[in-house]
Amino acid sequence: MKITFTGPESSGKSTISKAVAEHLDAQWFPEHAREYLLKKNGKYEFGHIEQIAINQEIIRNANAESGLKIYDTENIVLYIWSTFKYNKCDESVQKLMENQRFSHYFLCSPEDIPWEDDPLRENPNQREELFELYLAELKKLNADFTILKGNFEERKEKAISIIEELSLSKGGFCV
Repeated sequence: MKITFTGPESSGKSTISKAVAEHLDAQWFPEHAREYLLKKNGKYEFGHIEQIAINQEIIRNANAESGLKIYDTENIVLYIWSTFKYNKCDESVQKLMENQRFSHYFLCSPEDIPWEDDPLRENPNQREELFELYLAELKKLNADFTILKGNFEERKEKAISIIEELSLSKGGFCV
């Protein structure tokens, strides 16, 4: 079973996804964009977003064996990042986003989560606007998702509960 966390910058994706993975003894995959951009000292251009998406897909496909997998972000993030920043998106990024398959998405609301400054973050004042773009895209993709709001513990408990329910309905984490 593959679970992913998505949403605007500084909405708790990394923190909550890692905590949920640890609690459920699941394999956790950090955000590839962060690793990629750190190697480039935070400097990037339009074409780098496509490379991040391709690398992210390679990582996801290389770890296709059964079991519970928790991903800190996915290709909706790259699609929205590209269209918001550059007002365009490479066709391959859009196709990767449309074709990715997760058992469930958790959309992290920026509500209740204060902005944390980070040299790789760019949009402290547009988090609500970006959240609405994520919400619209998940609906457009007809994705199975839950919005996470509240403090860290509330979010963590809700995510764990939903993942455990999904696991029971699908016969375990191996699906």
